[in-house]
Parts: sequence; structure tokens; C-alpha cells
Amino acid sequence: MAVELSDPISIRLPRDVLAAVEQVAKAADRSRSWVLVHALRRYLMTEGADILAVVEGRAQIANGDAHDMDDVLDDIERIIRKPADVA
Repeated sequence: MAVELSDPISIRLPRDVLAAVEQVAKAADRSRSWVLVHALRRYLMTEGADILAVVEGRAQIANGDAHDMDDVLDDIERIIRKPADVA
């Protein structure tokens, strides 16, 4: 079984945030590090992922890999208004 490696970092936290982290750690019988890693992973899966998706979308637009929304809506309107083929 592989051991997951980690790098130590220093971080300054507001006292109220640190107090909340310590409360959760004590209540969950976990370390402060575990609580912070758990919180950061959840952030990265939600808001962090949204930020990266925006960056990727902007890169796609810059590379010309995008469609004008008005053109897309016009295409949808044409599809909706097209008479159905009658057999």
C-alpha cells in the first residue's frame, strides 16, 4: 500500500477560524491538520473547480474554440420552427 506524501506549510489563520478548526477537531477526535485538509479538499471540489472551469473556458474562447450564443439560439429557433417530416 502506497503512503501518501505531504509537504508541511505555514499558514496564518484568523483566531476565530483557528478556534473553530480546533473545536471541530476536538469534537471529531481528529487533528487540526485533518480538519484543514478535509475543508480544503471540499473547497477544491466546489468553488476551486468552478474557478478552474472559468479559466479553462476563457482559454477555449481565446483559442477560438467557442460558439456565439446568439448563433446557438438562432440554430435552436430554426430547429424548433422546422416542420416535422410527414411520412
